[in-house]
Amino acid sequence: MRLELIAPASEDSTFLPRMGLGILMARTPRDVEVSYTDEVLSPFDFTRSVKDVDLVGISVDSKTARRSYQIARAYRERGVPVVLGGIHVSACPEEALGHADSVVVGEADVIWPRVIEDFRAGRLKPLYRPELPDLADMPVPRRDLFTSKRYIPFQTVQTMRGCPYPCEFCSVSTANGKTFRFRPVDHVIEELRGLGKLIMFSDDNVMIHREYSAELFRRMAPLKKHWIGQCSLATVRKIDNVKLMADSGCKALFIGFESIDDSTLRHTAKPQNRPGEYREVVSMLHDHGISVWGSFVFGFDTDTPAVFDRTVDEAIAMKLTLASFAILTPYPGTALYRRLLSEGRLTHPEWWLGEHHDRDSPYFEPKLMTREQLHEGWVRAWTRFYRPASIMKRFRAGRASSWIQSLGYLPLNAMQLRLAHSKIAGGRLRHRTPNVDAGPAPAPTGIGMAARNLVRLRRF
Repeated sequence: MRLELIAPASEDSTFLPRMGLGILMARTPRDVEVSYTDEVLSPFDFTRSVKDVDLVGISVDSKTARRSYQIARAYRERGVPVVLGGIHVSACPEEALGHADSVVVGEADVIWPRVIEDFRAGRLKPLYRPELPDLADMPVPRRDLFTSKRYIPFQTVQTMRGCPYPCEFCSVSTANGKTFRFRPVDHVIEELRGLGKLIMFSDDNVMIHREYSAELFRRMAPLKKHWIGQCSLATVRKIDNVKLMADSGCKALFIGFESIDDSTLRHTAKPQNRPGEYREVVSMLHDHGISVWGSFVFGFDTDTPAVFDRTVDEAIAMKLTLASFAILTPYPGTALYRRLLSEGRLTHPEWWLGEHHDRDSPYFEPKLMTREQLHEGWVRAWTRFYRPASIMKRFRAGRASSWIQSLGYLPLNAMQLRLAHSKIAGGRLRHRTPNVDAGPAPAPTGIGMAARNLVRLRRF
């Protein structure tokens, strides 16, 4: 049997291997011949890229849904069955089933061997809805197909799934649920021992459970890894937690500040963020050699046209190493999407099926400004934050600063400036014409873009 696993790409895709597909590879019986296509490495050509395989699995998120359905159609027209999974499929299973022979709702890895078995027996079901798996049984991802030197040289590791926070706009719990599930620390340490020095944790919050994370970080310290990851602001308020992270090799954290207004954070069900503490927490992280890459979202119901300049002023005052600015996106399956739909405010109810994601955004009518004001303010935020004067004002390097903050600061900001220009221009025009080779893959974006270039700044 020959199996093809495909990771479609969008304008925002980064040069990171899809470890979810790596886990599916590890769950696939060894007598199955597995091939892998990652569109950030090799854009799919509809006349030349369709392989002679028996079954295809495609990982789908909302930004890649349209592209995923096009690729699925190319195989199905040739008689090859297609299985779709991923966070978008979990949010829109009926839509996805219209483009596939079978869909998996939720986390596919636990049920993947059964999907393969059913296919071989000629009884592939249209819908699989597995229980959330115990991560004690999670295999180490196969990395033998992720050998391209174009990938970011940070090895991706996952320690947990699930998020209990009820943030209105977040889609994480759509597929992963709201219950904490952790891999045994022994399993994580064993995996880390077999990897290189540079690690990127893919968890949505690397310290969401203090007891678990404390044990993990204490045991990581002797390994001398340098790692980056995402973290909730609520978990780094305490200096003991920050010390644990720094001692274990943390060099940078991506933190979702989202807003600088308490009223906005309460409205969107993220009260754990406290804007009055932002500067103090960021300063404490800097003092321990941890760079901070912040993200902010515009378009909440409490946002006025003044929010853009106020947010940039605060981000500069915090001396953030990097920042990203997003227009609020109503992802399917979220409370935000359901609310805006019920209020009749969605201008593009199925925006993920459109051809120009960035150009069509925002996909809804804001409450205290126009759509044009929201888009123009978002552009201004990117432009102001990455002006030369802002870059110099934000620079902070001291004895405790990591190599990311000292050697990497200016190159990283230059790369983010390039990203800003791309975003403002409406995103890179990839995959606009489905039957034409899209050409070379673009530079990665966001935290992935920064990580890819960090290794050019220091030899380990």
